[in-house]
Amino acid sequence: MPSSPAHPDWLEISATVAREQADAAEADLLAAGAMAVTLLDAEDQPVLEPLPGETPLWPTLCITGLFPGDADPLRILAELSRRAPGVAWRSSRLAGRAWEREWLRDFGPRRFGRHLAVVPGGQAAPQGCVVVRLDPGLAFGTGTHPTTALCLEWLDALALPDPRGDAPLPGALLVDYGCGSGILAIAALQLGARAAIGVDLDPQALLATRDNAAANGVADRLVACEPEDLDTVLAGRKADILLANILAGPLHELLPAFAAHLRPGGRLALSGILADQAAALCRRAATWFEMEQPEIRDEWARLAGRRKVED
Repeated sequence: MPSSPAHPDWLEISATVAREQADAAEADLLAAGAMAVTLLDAEDQPVLEPLPGETPLWPTLCITGLFPGDADPLRILAELSRRAPGVAWRSSRLAGRAWEREWLRDFGPRRFGRHLAVVPGGQAAPQGCVVVRLDPGLAFGTGTHPTTALCLEWLDALALPDPRGDAPLPGALLVDYGCGSGILAIAALQLGARAAIGVDLDPQALLATRDNAAANGVADRLVACEPEDLDTVLAGRKADILLANILAGPLHELLPAFAAHLRPGGRLALSGILADQAAALCRRAATWFEMEQPEIRDEWARLAGRRKVED
C-alpha cells in the first residue's frame, strides 16, 4: 500500500454568488463536508468592515470551501448542484506544502519592548529576555502582525513601574479576549501576571492556547474558555487587565461587557482596529474608560485606557 504524502493536497470547491446567496451557499458547503469556508470580493471593490450583524457589502462574492484532498469532487459537485441548482460550482486542487517550514522561514526570534521575546521552538532566545515559546499552529497570533505586536509591547510596558511607581502587570488577573494562539495571555504570565483567562469562540484557538500554555510552563495559571463561560470562570472576580485583539465591530458591542469585567482603575487594551476606526471606538469607550491617545502602526491602531472609578 503506498504511503500517504507528508503534505497532502486539498480540494477547493468555489463559486461566484450574489450577496444575498452567500449565507445559503456557505451552509451548502458546510453540509457537503467543507472544513472551512471563505468569502472574498469577486469584483475587487474594497469596502469598509461591515458593522455588527451586517453581511459583506460586496454585490458579488467568491465563496470557497476547503475539503480534504481525498474527497470526491464529482460527488460534492453533484450534491451542491442538487442543493443550489442555479449556482455554477467549480473544483480545483491546492497543492500541499510544508506549512511549518514555510512559517519558520519568515518567523525568527522577535523582541517586543525592553524585556519580552517571542521565539520559535528550537531557536535560541535573545539574552536577558522574558521568553514566550511559540510554534506554528492553526490559530492566529505569532507577534508578526502589527496588532499583536502593539499589544505585546503594551504588556511589556505594564511590567515596569509607571510614573506613580505602580507596576500594573505583576500579580494581576488578566483576560485575553479573542486569545487565538494564547500569545498575549502567555506573555502576560511570563511577565509576572498571577493568572490569565483566554477567551475565544473558536475551539481550535482554545486548544492552541492550552497547548502553548503547557509548552511555556504556565498551564496551571491559564484557563481557556468560550465567551459564554467567562462569568463562570471569573466566579465573581474582576479582572485587573483586559486585552481584546479582535475587530472594531465586535469591540463596539463588547465594551459594556468589558467594563463589567474590569475593576475600577483596571487597564484596558483594544486592537485589531484600523487607524481610521480608532476615533469612533475611542469615543464609545470613553463612556466607561479614561482613554489615552491611540498608538498607530502600519495603518493599525491600539487603544488603551483605565476603567473609570464611577460611570
